Amino acid sequence: MSLHLLQPRPRRGRRLRAVLVLALTAGLVALTGGVASAHVTVASADAAPGGYGKITFRVPNESDVASTVALRIQVPTDTPLTSLRAQPVPGWTVTLTKAQLTPPVEAGDEQVTEAVSVVEFRAEPGSGVAPGQFQEFALSGGPFPETEALTFNVVQAYSDGTEAAWIEPTVEGQPEPQRPAPVLSLAGPDTATTDAHGGSSADGATGTEPAAETATAEDDGNRTAVAALVVAVLGLLAGLAGLGLGLAARRRTVSE
Repeated sequence: MSLHLLQPRPRRGRRLRAVLVLALTAGLVALTGGVASAHVTVASADAAPGGYGKITFRVPNESDVASTVALRIQVPTDTPLTSLRAQPVPGWTVTLTKAQLTPPVEAGDEQVTEAVSVVEFRAEPGSGVAPGQFQEFALSGGPFPETEALTFNVVQAYSDGTEAAWIEPTVEGQPEPQRPAPVLSLAGPDTATTDAHGGSSADGATGTEPAAETATAEDDGNRTAVAALVVAVLGLLAGLAGLGLGLAARRRTVSE
């Protein structure tokens, strides 16, 4: 067999290997992007329509090089929380900014003319949420509006001057936006009642256990995603190895 008839085969093999390598790279990018994503979220163990409760914002650091040094939470004023307090965070200062309510809101026997519209947590020098870490920021207050959910716009500021604005609305039936605004579900527990300071009267619970369960579920989800990534990569590598052996065997057969 003449030599020029054998030459096209290696070129086809190289092209096929190149296509598989590109597919492997694209798959790795897609999978690792899904594993690394994290959102600012808000949750509560006792917030319910018409009642008081504690709400907790969980803030992961998405930067690889900068620390989170500030968090600005916009509190809705169209359905204001007439009572609102912030839980101190070591190494951080907190500022509550109020806005005038037009028209005023009736709260019990009183008429409320202003309410907190912005809560800002700011890290003191040397503090902050470093890469690979997260922090929780809690508020307590109410009464919560008669609705199923409450949306908070949040801006996360980094030490390198960049900001992440978590303000995009989530629309049912459409893909999740890149930076969705945190949404608080107001489906409170049926077996617990709350006082005006957000404390629960059910066995003295404070709402920390549900938060721990949520964290455990998120950790399990991340481990599952990583395991799936490893399996996918191993499968693709095995496929490439098999392809290489097949091509080598074919070349030996032709040369013989």
